[in-house]
Amino acid sequence: MRKSLLWLLAFLIAAGTMAYQRMTGPTYPKRGAVTIDGREVAFRLPRSSENLKDCEIVVAAPGADVAGFLEFKRYKTGDPWSQFPLVRRGDDLAGFLPKQPRAGKLLYRVVLVASEKEYPLTGEEPVVIRFRGAVSVWILIPHVLIMFLAMLFGARAGLAALDKKDRPLPYARWAAIFLFVSGFLLGPLMQYYGFGLFWTGFPLGHDLTDTKTLVAMIGWIVALRAGRKGRDARGWVLAASILFLVVFLVPHSLFGSELKY
Repeated sequence: MRKSLLWLLAFLIAAGTMAYQRMTGPTYPKRGAVTIDGREVAFRLPRSSENLKDCEIVVAAPGADVAGFLEFKRYKTGDPWSQFPLVRRGDDLAGFLPKQPRAGKLLYRVVLVASEKEYPLTGEEPVVIRFRGAVSVWILIPHVLIMFLAMLFGARAGLAALDKKDRPLPYARWAAIFLFVSGFLLGPLMQYYGFGLFWTGFPLGHDLTDTKTLVAMIGWIVALRAGRKGRDARGWVLAASILFLVVFLVPHSLFGSELKY
């Protein structure tokens, strides 16, 4: 029963960490709401899209009296803003952003219009969307599942390090193995198919997703080396576990691949 509770706690830590870093990343949809003539209009604007086709932008806008337009331009360029009216489809307004090369980004704004008044959904700050190539589910799903296992065993290793009756090193070894497979074998494949490069973190770039994977791997290597020759290395394993969870609280895809137009 006691070990089952420790595994449950490790599962909750791992799941909570993964959910947090995914939901706070720069590719997570931008959500919010605006009030138009006393009616609240909620929106969900994408910040990531596959470049197989143009990206559709759909906003709920009940009432034929509400119209709108979509403005966009390439990110970090001197391009003028392009503007297109949104097309009504029942209770929605829809428009399209033109697909971009892998890692290409667009700035865009959605503005609703009612009673001759404009309502920019995100205020003065435009939304940044990044386009990516298609990644096979045979790479994506194993990558996510194995990374979750790495975080699960990493959390379990940290809990074992706090318990003198438990042995933390076996959990630490599995955490390191799963992290290596997901982060250094499958991760670069995802990066290549999505953005055309195998590695964009330190020392080759500024992608924090790759860099934090490297930092976490170094932490586990140090802990495992400290546990050689029968030493339990509880302090090192606990430190590696905490480091692993802390670096993975960094939002996913922060400072990720970016096409220089």
